Amino acid sequence: MFEQAFKNIDADLRNEAGCTTELDYTEQTSWLLFLKYLDGLEQDKAMEAELEGKKYAFILDESYRWSSWAAPKARDGKLDHNKAMTGDDLREFVDRKLFPYLRQQPKLTADNLKTLQERSFYGKEKKPLTYVIAIMNMILHGIEAPNIIHTNTLTENLADIQDKDRMDVILANPPFGGGERKEVQQNFPIRTGETAFLFLQHFIKMLKAGGRAGVVIKNTFLSNTDNASVSLRKLLLESCNLHTVLDCPGGTFQGAGVKTVVLFFEKGTPTRKIWFYQLDPGRNMGKTNPLNDADLAEFVELQKTQADSDKSWSVDAKSIVTATYDLSVKNPNGGEAVIHRSPQVIMDEIAALDTESADVLGRICILLKGGE
Repeated sequence: MFEQAFKNIDADLRNEAGCTTELDYTEQTSWLLFLKYLDGLEQDKAMEAELEGKKYAFILDESYRWSSWAAPKARDGKLDHNKAMTGDDLREFVDRKLFPYLRQQPKLTADNLKTLQERSFYGKEKKPLTYVIAIMNMILHGIEAPNIIHTNTLTENLADIQDKDRMDVILANPPFGGGERKEVQQNFPIRTGETAFLFLQHFIKMLKAGGRAGVVIKNTFLSNTDNASVSLRKLLLESCNLHTVLDCPGGTFQGAGVKTVVLFFEKGTPTRKIWFYQLDPGRNMGKTNPLNDADLAEFVELQKTQADSDKSWSVDAKSIVTATYDLSVKNPNGGEAVIHRSPQVIMDEIAALDTESADVLGRICILLKGGE
């Protein structure tokens, strides 16, 4: 619905002197889009609070809200063109008042601020919309010039990654279920069309020695028997210390379509013991019932000592079968063992039920004929 409006804005901004690409004004447009959304959200929250007889505390002071300077309304509810800022007045307000106000943050030393702003957070994103959202999110958290690159991470050749490019910590929820072109797969020692498996290889390569990672991946990665999955599990276990696997219930990550696990590992030493935790929040997960901090409280506490419980257990790496490197989540505390009946017993029961059903149908037919 807003596509043409955004195209018009983009065209106007690119015609401005000094603007060569969308990167020159993404920060500003991200702010404005967010402020419009925030204003609408807060107006709804304020109305809900009023109906409940409560007072709502706005995040922004009134003069900096979208409805005050960008789209003020007259008494009839229509846009008040006399109060809405335009031209030099708008530019002066946004540059000299609005942005400085939004960028206020707790006091930091000059060195700490420079490190936080320029050398702490890095990211890469392929999709244009997600890229803009990532930048906007960083700005809203006080990072004025985010180190977010608009690129396809998987097109980078692993052989070109140098020590200066490596990271201390990687947190990622890579896309999975998709596929990459053959030429992209050539960049990886373990070639596969599964994007998540390519990303995992990239993350391992990008970590410094001693670097830590937390990566969301579909749970079938732990047990798939194809060559790529087995080779990747072998690489992970031998080059990194996979110390924790968090098994998540279905619906934890919207849009995933499958159950997921979170792999926590440290690069530089091989895996000796893996601690598993089976998350069970006691309810169905979904968009209206998402995961929260309370759901993870026990996991966070037990993970400190990797303690055993009804939901957690440890596996010695020496017990892992090296032919498959199977890491399936198998809770030894899963309750009573399930005793499966033999196929013959099941077939006999089906035959008995069929006979019983035929007998009942026969009696019904007799009753129907008798009533004619």
